[in-house]
This record gives sequence, structure tokens and C-alpha cells, in this order.
Amino acid sequence: MEKNSRIYVAGHTGMVGSAIARCLERNGYKNIIRISHRELDLTDQAACGRFFDSEKPEYVFLAAAKVGGIHANDIYPADFIMENMLIECNVIRSAFRNNVKKLMFLGSSCIYPKLCPQPIKEEYLLTGPLEPTNEAYAMAKISGIKMCQAFNKQYGTRYISVMPANLYGINDRFDAYNSHVIPAMIIKFHRAKTENLPFVELWGTGKPLREFLYVDDMAEACVYLMQNYDGSEPVNIGSGKEISIRELAETIRDVTGYGGEIVFDTTKPDGTPRRVLDNSKITAMGWKPKTDIREGLQREYEYYLEMVNK
Repeated sequence: MEKNSRIYVAGHTGMVGSAIARCLERNGYKNIIRISHRELDLTDQAACGRFFDSEKPEYVFLAAAKVGGIHANDIYPADFIMENMLIECNVIRSAFRNNVKKLMFLGSSCIYPKLCPQPIKEEYLLTGPLEPTNEAYAMAKISGIKMCQAFNKQYGTRYISVMPANLYGINDRFDAYNSHVIPAMIIKFHRAKTENLPFVELWGTGKPLREFLYVDDMAEACVYLMQNYDGSEPVNIGSGKEISIRELAETIRDVTGYGGEIVFDTTKPDGTPRRVLDNSKITAMGWKPKTDIREGLQREYEYYLEMVNK
């Protein structure tokens, strides 16, 4: 990418897309194409095609997606698989028809098999059953990766895929029922503090292990790969560090300043027992994250406070 290249960040208002746009700006890219969901529905094939025909982006970061936590994925599986597949098909098709020089597709670590070996290597994709609670979303993301590979094989395109660990940070989605684990916990602990509640109840046992990556670190990795990687095989992007859900909850309790107890409802599902990515491929290319979990959680909580105090 050149500094004046026309770069379209699909999903620029979301957590991932906004971080990529910020990173591009920090690195001197001046011609970033932004358009909101209100202005362009990427599930509409004709509208997506007209947008690409008009704007002619040279590079595309496909970060637009319908996302949510365990509850949302479990309740709305049809929405998750349909909307995400429509977005992927329409954007990739339009990119091809308009001779986009390079496209990056954003996958997710949740697309790996539920019980695959740990740390998870890229080649473990499609080697076993998926976690049932997010199967629909995972299938859509797997389809996007395979679509990129198919276009590369048939047409010689330069479409690359990345699989980030669980992300958090600025512009995270704060919804007690449809958020991912970190923003959902921040909401619960903050409310418990302000309402002086004696305990916070969380789903599961607290035992599952997760890997979290601050979204601005992920964005730096994406821009780095767009400049330095051309393979068809996906690339993991993670911190390489694990934390249990219980330890995560205790850290968020500390960051928010809540003084009550944490109670786990063991009748609710845990999800995948362990998920940590093998980051050796991107590490070998010269990239590594900068933000530790406590620092990142502090930044996210400060962002949340700004939102609630507006």
C-alpha cells in the first residue's frame, strides 16, 4: 500500500474497523474510504456493487460483521450465519469485479474446533467439531476464508485472511446480553459498584482459559500483514497469553473498583474449555503485541465511563 492508496475499511464504525482506520492514519495513510451501515448495507449485493463501482478502492480490510457473545450466538444463529455470509460474498465479489489489488478478511479464533490441540495452529482449522454455541458464526467465517483461498487459486488474487484472538478495546460493544465477555463483565461490575450490590453473577464455572488481544495491537498486526504477507493460508493474531474467566473477572473487578463477591452460575454453559492461538507464524514475521491485559482493561473501562457519562 502506498500512502495515497485508496483504502476501504469495511466496518469502520465497529471496534475492529475503527482500530484499523486509526492505525492507518497513525501510519500516514491519507485516503481512507469510510461509509456507515446506514449509508451502505453490505448485505445488499446491488448496493455493494454500486459502491465499489463508484469508489474504486485499491485495498480492502473486510472487518464488517455481525458479532456477539455466547447468548446472542445461541439465540440468533440464523441471523449470524446469513448476514455474515451475505457481507462476505458481496464484498469479495465486488472487490474481484473492480480489480482490488489486495483484500484482508478478518476471521476469528472461535472458528477452530472446540477440542483441538493447544496452542492452536492455523492448520487445525476444520479438523474437528465446532463449539455448538457459536457454530453458525464460525461456519460463516470459515466460508469467508475458503472464499478468499478459492479466488486466489482460480484467479490469482491477493486475498489474505487473519484470525484474531478474542478482542477488546475502544468501540467495544457494551450490551449486558449481546456483548462479548469483557464488555459484558465491565457493565455488570460497574452497575454492581454504582448500585452497591453484594455480588456479581457470571455464567459457567470460571475455569475456561481464554486469550485476549487489545484491538489496537490487532490493528497494527493487520496493517503489518497487509504490507508483508501474500499467502493464502490464514494467519493467527494473538497475545500468546492465557487467562481464566475467573481471573479475568477478578481483574475487571479490581479495575472497576467493585468491592463485592463474584458468584458463578454453574448451570450455565462455559463454552470452549480452552482457546489460545499459536502465534509463531506472525511472530516469525517480526510482529508482537504491546498491551498487557490489565492496561488494556483499564483503557476499555475509561472508554466505557466516557460513554455512560455523556
